[in-house]
Amino acid sequence: MKRGIFIIIVLTLLAALYSCSQQLGEPVFQTSLPRIDQMPDMPEPYKIIDWRKKARQFDSLAFSFDNTAPYGPLIWLDSSRRNFDQVTFGLYTVIGDVRQGKNNYNGEFHEALTSLNALVSAGLLGIDKTNQHGYNFVRMAQNYFNKDTKWNIVMNNTTPEVAMAGGGYGRDWWYDVYPNVLYYGVAALFPDVENTQSIQHSIAEQFCKADSVLNGNYDYSCFDYSQMKGVQNQIAYQQDAAGGHAWVLLSAYHKFGENRFLKGAKSAIEALLNQKESRFYEILLPFGAYTAARLNAEFGTNYDVTKLLNWSFDGCQAKDGRYGWGVIADRWGAYDVHGLQGSVTDGGGYAFFMNSVAMTWPLVPIVKYEPQYARAIGKYMLNVVNASRLFYPDQIDEKNQWLPKSRDITNGIIGYEGLRKTDDMNNPALLGISPVAIGDGPKWVAGQPDESMFSLYSTSIVGVFGAIIKTTEVAGILAIDCNATDFYADNKYPVYLYYNPYDEIKAVTCSSATGSDIFDIVSKKYLAAGKRGNVIIDIPAGEAIVVVVLPTGTKLKVDGLKITAADVVIAFK
Repeated sequence: MKRGIFIIIVLTLLAALYSCSQQLGEPVFQTSLPRIDQMPDMPEPYKIIDWRKKARQFDSLAFSFDNTAPYGPLIWLDSSRRNFDQVTFGLYTVIGDVRQGKNNYNGEFHEALTSLNALVSAGLLGIDKTNQHGYNFVRMAQNYFNKDTKWNIVMNNTTPEVAMAGGGYGRDWWYDVYPNVLYYGVAALFPDVENTQSIQHSIAEQFCKADSVLNGNYDYSCFDYSQMKGVQNQIAYQQDAAGGHAWVLLSAYHKFGENRFLKGAKSAIEALLNQKESRFYEILLPFGAYTAARLNAEFGTNYDVTKLLNWSFDGCQAKDGRYGWGVIADRWGAYDVHGLQGSVTDGGGYAFFMNSVAMTWPLVPIVKYEPQYARAIGKYMLNVVNASRLFYPDQIDEKNQWLPKSRDITNGIIGYEGLRKTDDMNNPALLGISPVAIGDGPKWVAGQPDESMFSLYSTSIVGVFGAIIKTTEVAGILAIDCNATDFYADNKYPVYLYYNPYDEIKAVTCSSATGSDIFDIVSKKYLAAGKRGNVIIDIPAGEAIVVVVLPTGTKLKVDGLKITAADVVIAFK
């Protein structure tokens, strides 16, 4: 009996050793992105804050009707019952916004970008927004679906007329497309709320029709979804709206299984790629890059993802577009600000909090479908997560912010809207100072307080970082969750991206409560097999790994260019 047990143990160990050494295909050669190559391997000063805590604090503060701070509650009820016969809610765009609140414009001027950002953020952290403080905030947010106007998509306001009266943007294309990306995110996190699927289907219908009408020509400032025609106005053309169309339509295909949505997603990507140069306007181009990568992986297309990624990072080069809009790769004063997104030309650079966080939503899961970008995305993520803390007043020196006297107004929970290389508002105290945490709130309308530089609109999306970023025991090496924002995908197994910024091998701990096999889709090798508890994995010097955590003994199968685990594809190339 002892001999039999011994033989079983030996065979088990041999099987584990065989699994660990098994090579399932060629390692994935890494593609460099020049803009990311300019970023440091290890940004300085280095500090990764607790993003999950920040996001949960934001939710508690923003959705409190009982806030007794001097600026009062940041939320109110809107009883105008636009689009749906129900009371909805509004969140202030910025602190003290004189256009907003229940006593201005009948309480109707509030933005979907703030509200839906906040719902996505909370949902990613597991906060149930369908039953909080006695309200179903997810259902209430459906009032942004503009059926009364016959647009039949989610818009930034419950009615365009109120948006224009309040000084909001009415005919700016990304403001009409991005709320629908956000709504699809909310719907993925809270799928069982009444009317959700019908709204999703209507959005997809409208985007599919719009792409068909546009027929490859996205040379417009915006699009009228009620009359199905493009509009050219004083705002620069926003051809990257095609990226937003494509992301929503591919999501709709996976949700509803209708081939016309898949066809529309492909058509929109082809329109995007037919541009001669980057037309990055605000936020939608990276969603196009993700969609192209996923279409390549799942449907065998051959879209140029590298082009779309370089266009996103290098920024808009078109003189008749939003010239200079891209990703910053620079050091301002004593701070590395590499990875922040915004204008690289305005005053030497003007980065925005929301954009910097939101851009990572599509770029992190891209490595599951195109692992050739693992090292580039890993390095970018280390830089952007490190630099993004500088928007918070408690995370940047007093001398580097416009309102140091108000830095504790929200105990560091709500951040500045932006970070400029130099001040543009002639504050004598900031002469020669770089960078400067600041916001545009005081510029929007007469009577705005200086505290309007603190932006709910910008901070509300931080749950994306809270969900995807985990630190390890090695400074500079993050465990980046690639599933968290990969909506409408088969996320059966945990997937993490690790990037090693050092010039030597580093070991980090990957924990598993149950037995697990750890497979790297970059090297196409097992890094561990049959392990339980704390598993030590090695990351090569200056490289990245994308690990899939599988139950012990899960059999992998090579099927052409794909690798499957229990009939779930875990590697596409």
